[in-house]
Amino acid sequence: MSVNKLGHLMIDLETMGKGSNSAIVSIGAVEFELQSGETGDEFYTRVDLQSCLDLGLKVNASTILWWLMQSERARKEICKEGKPLKEALFDLSVFIKLLKTDVQTWGNGARFDLGILEDAYDACGSYTTPWGFRFERDVRTLVSFAPAIKDHYPFTGVEHNPIDDCKYQIGYCSAIWNKLNTK
Repeated sequence: MSVNKLGHLMIDLETMGKGSNSAIVSIGAVEFELQSGETGDEFYTRVDLQSCLDLGLKVNASTILWWLMQSERARKEICKEGKPLKEALFDLSVFIKLLKTDVQTWGNGARFDLGILEDAYDACGSYTTPWGFRFERDVRTLVSFAPAIKDHYPFTGVEHNPIDDCKYQIGYCSAIWNKLNTK
C-alpha cells in the first residue's frame, strides 16, 4: 500500500438498517484530496452479518425490503462471505492509522456512516474509532450549499458498492468545494 497522505478519507457503509446501531454488511474507504478530487489508497471489506447480530447490532425490515429492490449485482455482493465485524474494524483502523492521525474523515450524514461505525466499535468493546471527533466531516452538509451539483453529477460503477459510492461522493464533494471557493 502506498500512503499518499492526501488529507481526507471518504467512508461508505452498506448496512441492514438506518439507525446508529445497524448491522454492517460492507465497509469502503477511499483516501482523497478535496480540491482536486484525486484519490489514493482504498479499503474494502465485506462484513459477516451474523457477527454483527451476535454483538447486538440490529436489522430493519424496511432496509431488507429496500435491498431486495436494488440491482442483482449489489445484492449478490453483500451476500458473499465477509469477515467478522471485530476483524473488519481492526483492519479499517490499521488502514486509517497508516494514512495519518489527523485525516479529515467524511461520512454521508452527521450520524450515518461515522455514527454507525462508532457504535460498531463500541459494540466490539475493545476498539475506539481511529479518527478524532474533531476531524469528522459531513457530506450532506457540504451538499446543502450547492445541491444541484450532486443532482447532476454522473455516477459510475455499481450503486451501493462502498468503493464506487465513495468515489461518487468524492467527485461531487470536490466539485462543490471548488464552486464554493472560486473568487
